[in-house]
Amino acid sequence: MALTLEIVTPEARVYSDTIDTVVIPTAQGEIGILPGHIPLLTKVEAGELRVTKGGQTTWLAVGAGFAQIEGDTVSVLAERAISEDKIDEAAVEAALKRAEEAIKAAPKDIDMSELERLQEAVRYAGVQLAVKRRNR
Repeated sequence: MALTLEIVTPEARVYSDTIDTVVIPTAQGEIGILPGHIPLLTKVEAGELRVTKGGQTTWLAVGAGFAQIEGDTVSVLAERAISEDKIDEAAVEAALKRAEEAIKAAPKDIDMSELERLQEAVRYAGVQLAVKRRNR
């Protein structure tokens, strides 16, 4: 038995394949999904998503979103997602630096939604760097 995993962002379908297992970062911690899992709808947190297929593990960086498990289909709807091989480390480091500087320079009366957006950018950049640097 196998699972069908689909990861979709507002811009594109980032991943779609038949897999053995997936581990998803959620608000309550990581959850592992195997074939035959009970139906579930859960909030996804920015983090490292781990896919196993044929004994090989693939890592993806995902942003906040939701995951739905129905039968042997896992659907992840995330604000952002990227596979390890598509992460540009230099661009991510530059984005991280810009976001951190914007947070430091923010006025005391900054709009909370803007502050949350900057903090999410920092979290997602950190996740991308962790995924990219995992196998060094």
